Amino acid sequence: MLAVRGGLVVVAEAAAVDRDAAPAGEFLGVLPLADDPVFVTSVGLGDPLVGGAPLKWCHNRKCTCVYCFARKTHSYLDLDTGIGFDTQIVVKVNAPELLRRQLASRRWHGEHIAMGTNVDCYQRAEGRYRLMPGILGALRDHANPFSILTKGTLILRDLDLLTQAAEVTDVGVCVSVGFTDTELWRTVEPGTPAPERRLDVVRTLGEHGIGCGVLMAPVIPFLSDRPAQLRETVRAIAAAGATSVTPLVLHLRPGAREWFMAWLEQHHPRLVRDYERLYAESAYAPKWYQRRITRQVHELAREYGIGPARAGAARRIQPPEPKPPTVPEPTQLTLI
Repeated sequence: MLAVRGGLVVVAEAAAVDRDAAPAGEFLGVLPLADDPVFVTSVGLGDPLVGGAPLKWCHNRKCTCVYCFARKTHSYLDLDTGIGFDTQIVVKVNAPELLRRQLASRRWHGEHIAMGTNVDCYQRAEGRYRLMPGILGALRDHANPFSILTKGTLILRDLDLLTQAAEVTDVGVCVSVGFTDTELWRTVEPGTPAPERRLDVVRTLGEHGIGCGVLMAPVIPFLSDRPAQLRETVRAIAAAGATSVTPLVLHLRPGAREWFMAWLEQHHPRLVRDYERLYAESAYAPKWYQRRITRQVHELAREYGIGPARAGAARRIQPPEPKPPTVPEPTQLTLI
């Protein structure tokens, strides 16, 4: 099925996903998607999927996390935010070409570009469409600073491009790992790489000179917020060599709230009333609860030798220090 709004997006039906992710760095069994190519006219200002933010786009939607706040954006295209969000995908097939054109424009001043802030640019469909190599190549060629937030192990496919970009501009990479509980992961984040595989990404990037932070998100009230759970998650993040850890408590905006509460009723019915009270006045947990989680995680981070993310933190690989020129040893002259 195709649905085009203003020439900007294409929606293609996707088959049910395999709930177990493939090994780190690859996805096996690419999703069968519609073959109709649809070209977009802009990846910049005015994009209805990104709220007018410059050059932030969601070109591969296949996020099936129950809590995903991007579900609401599906309704902007008159699409369902539940099953529809899980089984339909938005692809901007010519995003790399348009990005390269915009980066070359005299109106573009090299602002930082953040990717993955709404939906993940390394979701499964990226294995088929391979848009990110072209995007990263354009950013590298224009030495334009950028950052990526992802759950996807597929980012390791583009390790060479990330390394090349980091030699000429600021590159920030952050991996999302909210908890390490395998059973919780299987039910609330189906179709995503397992937490330990995401931490393998952190480790591998670090080994190649690209410091990687961890967004510890979401911390899910009553399901992943016990002190022992927080400690285990921070310990694993530290062991992977993360440069920072930043906690973020679950928030339930319209679109995600209804879907998450239906999931909660099915899997943890005893917690429904607790959630109704905790989120009674806002899509966000109360400030006192957020501060408590943040304090606990930061204390654990200090204990394990890592800290919170610094604003604007990014990584540029520094060239090796030049060796000082060798000066020949002075020669003692002799009289004959």
